[in-house]
Amino acid sequence: MLNPERLKIVLCKINAYKLLTGTIAVILVVLTAFPFFIMLSVSLQTMKEIYAPELVFIPEKAQFVNYLNAMKNGNWGRYMFNSIYVTTIVVIISLFINSMTGYVFARINFKGKNLLFILLLVGMMIPPQVTMVPLFIMMRRFPLAGGNNIWGMGGTGLINTYAGLIIPYIAGSFGVFLCRQFYMTFPKDLDNSALIDGCSRFKIYVRIYLPLSKPVLASLGILKFTGTWNEYTWPLIMTNSDSMKTVQIALTMFRDEAEVIWNQLMAATIISTAIIYILFLLLQKYFVAGILAGSLKE
Repeated sequence: MLNPERLKIVLCKINAYKLLTGTIAVILVVLTAFPFFIMLSVSLQTMKEIYAPELVFIPEKAQFVNYLNAMKNGNWGRYMFNSIYVTTIVVIISLFINSMTGYVFARINFKGKNLLFILLLVGMMIPPQVTMVPLFIMMRRFPLAGGNNIWGMGGTGLINTYAGLIIPYIAGSFGVFLCRQFYMTFPKDLDNSALIDGCSRFKIYVRIYLPLSKPVLASLGILKFTGTWNEYTWPLIMTNSDSMKTVQIALTMFRDEAEVIWNQLMAATIISTAIIYILFLLLQKYFVAGILAGSLKE
């Protein structure tokens, strides 16, 4: 048994550790939440308060009309639809492709598998800016689309189309890697039993592995949704009409050569990011479980 003095020292160390970790947690929460507080505050201020010499944290009178005026500045119903449509299609298709490819790499042995997987990992190291120009040329020269002939000449290809915004994002090295690591955690007897019962590889994937993939698919879905929803550069390159603008492109309407309408910009930003916050709150337990499962090694 511990003597009273020793027990007292242990309890003091535990309390000190709890106090330290609690303090660090509070500091991190404040640092994370402070920019969102400023964004909310600015969205409720007048332009006079925003440009005041001193920093205004709480407006004298909350200007909720800024939200209404922001939504009147452009066709925001169309912009929201474009972002939701593109993001939803990307998430659905990418989850299927990434999970199926990850299943193949994890559960099926074939010649050249390790080499292909290494090449896949190399793709994770290439910055997206490097592939942006080749991707644009591929979309521009897409055969039999946008007036192009079979050789990809004569038209605009997939520029200013939903397909041009969706196709480059329907698969990714990270998604395949995450799913592969998750499927590696299952015992081989699961596959052997299903094969003995007459299941094909595809049926095993659909009936056994997909139902067990909620954690990894939820976490991958959140990451894919957030990345696609917040994408700015690619829609800027691929769209040239107001009807095809996504939310991130539409946010630039609050800025001109003279000034930036900060209150309406922050109001529109809060509305556009609310969907991501809600999605994460609904799926956060699956997100954490999927990340932890995907981090397991062979």
